[in-house]
Amino acid sequence: MSTTQYLFAGFGGQGILFAGKFTAYKGLIEEKQVSWLPSYGPEMRGGTASCSVIVSDDPVGSPIVSKPDVLIAMNLPSLDRYEDAVVPGGTIFVDSTLVERKVKRQDVTVHYIPATRLASENGISTLANMIIVGNILKTFNDFGEESVNAALKKVISAKHADMLDVNLKALKIGAEQ
Repeated sequence: MSTTQYLFAGFGGQGILFAGKFTAYKGLIEEKQVSWLPSYGPEMRGGTASCSVIVSDDPVGSPIVSKPDVLIAMNLPSLDRYEDAVVPGGTIFVDSTLVERKVKRQDVTVHYIPATRLASENGISTLANMIIVGNILKTFNDFGEESVNAALKKVISAKHADMLDVNLKALKIGAEQ
């Protein structure tokens, strides 16, 4: 019986909700119980955005993630706001291109990924979110090609089917970090 609570956080336009939806669909495809709860400020692009995702072997009672096992902080305000909420022994993934400070806590595992820089260098500037997700999948030894591809096909609309390979590239870049 395993449950993982994720909190994706950043500003609008960084793909926070997309990354969370991908994680939720991947869990569904793997026959897990999931919840996906998006939240964003009225400003949309440039405003705050967060997404709570729970992936569990058991039914999910509440979609609210107040004590995440895994925090994805795509900007400094998100790290400042949620760092202390992570459970002791949890994991924090930081986009080190946009967040220069180090995590203050000693009781969590931290991964600094220069996701925004890597996305820009690889000509996929809008996919820093998926670079971090790729690193998460590698870190937790959860990069199953079949479920990753199936989840991408669920979250990428038919209108944007050409983005499937680009998102897969971003995931693989993240997994190589």
